[in-house]
Amino acid sequence: MTFTIKVLVQNVRRLLFAVLVLGMLGTGSELLLLNHLESWTQLMPIGLLACAVLALAWLVVRPGSAPMMLFQGTMALFVVAGVIGIVLHYQGARAFQLEVNPSLNGSALFWKTVRAKAPPALAPASMIGLGLIGFAYTQSVRRDE
Repeated sequence: MTFTIKVLVQNVRRLLFAVLVLGMLGTGSELLLLNHLESWTQLMPIGLLACAVLALAWLVVRPGSAPMMLFQGTMALFVVAGVIGIVLHYQGARAFQLEVNPSLNGSALFWKTVRAKAPPALAPASMIGLGLIGFAYTQSVRRDE
């Protein structure tokens, strides 16, 4: 079998697709198991994950510019939601750390906050990663058209 660029792109696309689907399902399952449902800001990543699954299904079943743009837009929203989530998680963890130890400040407060387990300040970064993987997937699809 001859290994060509087309074969490489197809293999990379399949890998990106698998990582993206497993990542979205895993993240969505974890958020639901953690009962990440208390406010609209907690529902945002769950709603985006649901939209992304539907947009990806549409893109796979009916490839075209409309499903591609919808999916890319959803992936851009993943990145935005990840950044917002990091800020919200950091603020929540910081408030908790100050409640537990009001004398914390400066770098000690920062490191205690970033290392906190509830809420994990950097957990929303997974949405950023999924958004970038999804965007890479769309680029591999476009290269093969």
